[in-house]
Amino acid sequence: MARNAADASAPAPSVPELTLRAILLGGAITLVFTAANVYLGLKVGLTFATSIPAAVISMAVLRMFRNSSILENNIVQTVASAAGTLAAIIFVLPGLVMIGWWQGFPYWTTALITLTGGLLGVLFSVPLRRALIVDTPDLPYPEGKAAAEVLRVGSESREGAEESALGLKVLVVNSIASAAFAALTQTKLVVAEAATWFRVGGGATGISGGLSYALMGVGHLVGISVGMAMALGLVIGWWILLPILTAQQPMAADAATWAQSVFTANVRFFGAGVIGVAAVWTLLKIAGPVLGGIRSAMAASRARDRGELLAIGERDMPIAAVALGTLALLVPIALILWSTIAGGPLQGSAVLLIGGALVFVLVIGLMIAAVCGYMAGLIGASNSPISGVGILAVVAASLMLVGLFGRESGGATTQALVAYALIVTGIVFGVATISNDNLQDLKTGQLVGATPWRQQVALLFGVVFGSIVVPPVLNLLGSQLGFAGMPGAGPNALAAPQAALISALARGVLGGDLNWTMIGYGAAAGVALVILDEALGKAKLLRLPPLGVGIGIYLPMAVILPTVTGSIIGWFYDRWAAKRSNPEFAIRLGTLTATGLIVGESLWGVAFAGLVAGAGSDAPIEVTGLLGLGDGYGPVALAGGTILFFALAWWLYRRTMKIVG
Repeated sequence: MARNAADASAPAPSVPELTLRAILLGGAITLVFTAANVYLGLKVGLTFATSIPAAVISMAVLRMFRNSSILENNIVQTVASAAGTLAAIIFVLPGLVMIGWWQGFPYWTTALITLTGGLLGVLFSVPLRRALIVDTPDLPYPEGKAAAEVLRVGSESREGAEESALGLKVLVVNSIASAAFAALTQTKLVVAEAATWFRVGGGATGISGGLSYALMGVGHLVGISVGMAMALGLVIGWWILLPILTAQQPMAADAATWAQSVFTANVRFFGAGVIGVAAVWTLLKIAGPVLGGIRSAMAASRARDRGELLAIGERDMPIAAVALGTLALLVPIALILWSTIAGGPLQGSAVLLIGGALVFVLVIGLMIAAVCGYMAGLIGASNSPISGVGILAVVAASLMLVGLFGRESGGATTQALVAYALIVTGIVFGVATISNDNLQDLKTGQLVGATPWRQQVALLFGVVFGSIVVPPVLNLLGSQLGFAGMPGAGPNALAAPQAALISALARGVLGGDLNWTMIGYGAAAGVALVILDEALGKAKLLRLPPLGVGIGIYLPMAVILPTVTGSIIGWFYDRWAAKRSNPEFAIRLGTLTATGLIVGESLWGVAFAGLVAGAGSDAPIEVTGLLGLGDGYGPVALAGGTILFFALAWWLYRRTMKIVG
């Protein structure tokens, strides 16, 4: 079998890789990061990416061991990446408490839902690695590449390489600047988001840009094609759809509240329709590579059985073990499903419901794993609209129940159906989130010469560690603070916005009142966007991936705009770098510049999560009140923050260009 470039330069097998200390260190980081992400996700609906912070921590710790290696550090970040990933289960499971099905979070049921979905995600990612990494080299995998650069520059600078020493300086300076600005926004002395809202015609819209260096760095790494696709989605969602829809739904509230409420209730469903069609088209496009990946994995297993020595990049977990593991996981999943309906109004249809759900988990789970892996490769795991995938999954699960059971207006039966849909969605969501993140890790591994099967085993450990800590943290937060909208929720109740939306969607489908109109319009637009992208490809023009357009419609403008800006900055920088005497070095320093922007804000996200949890406040370092700065300071924070953000970005890129020369 062919050995790729990463295989050829891979370190010798004697280099430490899957070691006990790497597993334990990764596990410790996972436990802490998972707890922090569960809290932040329930509080504000966002989680932070953990791979890069874990890589930085790992390098700092393992430097104390003389024989530590880049591959060992890669295993640590691989294990720890499960933290941000598995915490996303909070976007589904609190819905069971909100509808009154659970009074708390039963430990073993919650852990098993998280564990089984996560393990399936790891197993599904084995053939997908070949399809979406080995056989699809053009996917950018921004966070995977960023993590690889962090690991490389740390390892090579330790060995004294001059270029890597320069790269490390760029990485460190940009990380400090990014973290410092992110911390400054939390003091409220400058804003984290620059936004203005206004009425236009009979409707309303606005311009909103998050002042986030991490998003700018991701934009640089994903490239101009994806950036322009997201820009097109932004234009469609915010400056075409939103003014029309707000004009059709007049509201007495201010322009900001009006626009944002209509965006959430209508535009996002339009975006979900586009994502749905783009996802189906993506599946059709990658079906060949996925099947080829499975065939390649089977061929590698046969070669291994014959005693042939495989190249490092071919050494995946045996496909037979993947198949057996997948089938074995169906047993605990069936037990979870049975425990949900036993003794209730659905028990008489248990065989039909459980059988249908198992097929659903296997088929839809694999499809969603493929789509999420592709999305992660396209725009990165942090920017991937995983809640949009959750919307499609819960709608599909609810439609499956309608097909198997029909719609029921009875309170107890409807509640049981909604709960069943949420639990099935929770398992599939675990598959989606893990595959969304795992392929970034496996891309990092490919770039640093890691052994795939060792990374895949490390991912299994990460899922186990994460599943251990999710239930007690959910129980603690649910019992002490509660969730908005549930009976007895206090003034400090956690919003859990995605869980509220997904549970409402399940009720909507099973009750027949879902916003199908906007989903249908979005699907029609998705077909048109697929045709446009294919036409651009045939004309050899800049392509606009329809999934990127759908993401641009679905996600808030504050997330999209800095990502688009970063893609434009990266395009100009790469054009400049290509004309240097050493273009490879110039482009690599540009990558490290963007990576530093991601690293700094990511590390600050970890620290801030700890501050929030310790202080019991979502603004633990705000100082405007202490300084006596009232409402009149708002325009200063807005203008000053925006100017500082772009001035600092200009200085950081200019500094890199001077180093290149």
